[in-house]
Amino acid sequence: MKIICIGRNYIDHANELGNKIPKEPLFFLKPDTAIQPKGHPFFIPDFSNKIHYEIELVLKICKNGKNIHEKFAHKYYQEIGLGIDFTARDIQEKCKESGMPWEKAKGFDGSAQISNTFINKNKLDLEDINFKLKLNNKIVQNGNSKNMIFSFDYVVSFISKFYTLRTGDLIYTGTPSGVGKINHGDRLTGYIGDTKKLTVDIK
Repeated sequence: MKIICIGRNYIDHANELGNKIPKEPLFFLKPDTAIQPKGHPFFIPDFSNKIHYEIELVLKICKNGKNIHEKFAHKYYQEIGLGIDFTARDIQEKCKESGMPWEKAKGFDGSAQISNTFINKNKLDLEDINFKLKLNNKIVQNGNSKNMIFSFDYVVSFISKFYTLRTGDLIYTGTPSGVGKINHGDRLTGYIGDTKKLTVDIK
């Protein structure tokens, strides 16, 4: 099972970090060890002083595919969930400055939080999915799929040019603006629409 994450897929998020708007999807991988057992708290690792939350809609791949044409991409996912891409921003910034890969800032244990349940895409308007993240009951991120630079289908098609997609693979589709630092004792809650899909306690 692969965890594939799309970076800079919302203009407001790219702008808040001072990044250029991409002309094609930017993506990176997390190992399966980035997903921790459901319900476990997230322990801030001792190698970073700046772990950021990033709430994202997540596609679950439902069948194998390679070189998928965009017009057929919708057949390769049936469910959409919610996830948090935890990022060691201080480490990422150092990697970017030196031109090094980001993996250690993005793929550490527990860095890919995922909702317990997914929603059948037929129950959603894929071009108008509201989602949000609360930090200690205050909304800090508020996004909508209509604001993505690259659509779900385009992302699936593009990734499949490089990697064979397999049943069970997860695609994190990017985060809107509002990312920020977590601290000990915080509680993060994520929603699709008004339905709570995710809770993470920070230790």
